[in-house]
Amino acid sequence: MSTHQEDPYSDVSAAGGLAQAMRDAAALHGCDTRLSPWTTDLVIIETTRGFLGVDPATEQRLFRLRVEIIGFAVDAPGFSWSIGATDDLGRLVEAVAAWADGMPLVELKERFAFLELDGFAGDFKDGVPISRQWSGLMSSEFHHKQWKLLRRLHADEVLRHAFPSITHGAVRLRVDPLDGTSRQVWVHELDAEHYQILRSGDSGTDWLDVPGVDLIACLRGALHGK
Repeated sequence: MSTHQEDPYSDVSAAGGLAQAMRDAAALHGCDTRLSPWTTDLVIIETTRGFLGVDPATEQRLFRLRVEIIGFAVDAPGFSWSIGATDDLGRLVEAVAAWADGMPLVELKERFAFLELDGFAGDFKDGVPISRQWSGLMSSEFHHKQWKLLRRLHADEVLRHAFPSITHGAVRLRVDPLDGTSRQVWVHELDAEHYQILRSGDSGTDWLDVPGVDLIACLRGALHGK
């Protein structure tokens, strides 16, 4: 363990903050954490496996790592997993870079002993974030206008495994709950039997009119590239 008698974060203080200290450490260790150059205090890094946050403990020198999925509404907390902590800034940035690079969880655990990934991996294996997101949306008074559509989509054995959210009144389904850039489709309900859908990669004006009888098949095809 590193000893920092007076200031446990003397290196962080000298760098002008955690974000810059991480940039300096990453440069020293030859790795890329994907940390935005505009980030100053609150360290949140967007990756294809969720938002990775770094939070220094107050009682001792310890950099705590967490993974987050943003909630579906202002009052919804989203999902968060604590995945380990270390007092070594160099090992921290190496782990962050490896996570951002997409290193498999098994390899991450082997390379970085301080990571605790069983809870995170178990929740995804069991589909916990997806099922909770559906449940949250279908019980949220804020989104009551979308309840009927949400229930129709959730009733399908394929679509219920997509991660739902709501954007400007349209229900959005995406393949990977952690990756906001993964294949996704938006669906807007015009009335009981008329819908519009927009697939990822289409321009914002390319909404496709779809009759209710074809809705589920069109959404399945859009999500799975057909």
